[in-house]
Amino acid sequence: MQFNMHDAKTNLSKLGKLAWEGEKIVIAKSGKPYLDLVPHKENNQERVPGRFKGQIEIKDDFDQCNDEIAALFTGESE
Repeated sequence: MQFNMHDAKTNLSKLGKLAWEGEKIVIAKSGKPYLDLVPHKENNQERVPGRFKGQIEIKDDFDQCNDEIAALFTGESE
């Protein structure tokens, strides 16, 4: 369902309920989709340090400077 900004402001409680129930709510500005109204979901998963251990590989040259790329950042490249 798509609503313009004024209608969304007037009917925010109703739209919030619809979004919570699974309805896709799009708020438009000047007739074009601008925002999606989605329900907030708590992230109840506890973070576990090291849970990706052994799954991520960092190459030995990861932190070595590449002069060509560095020159692009400083504007010194041709």
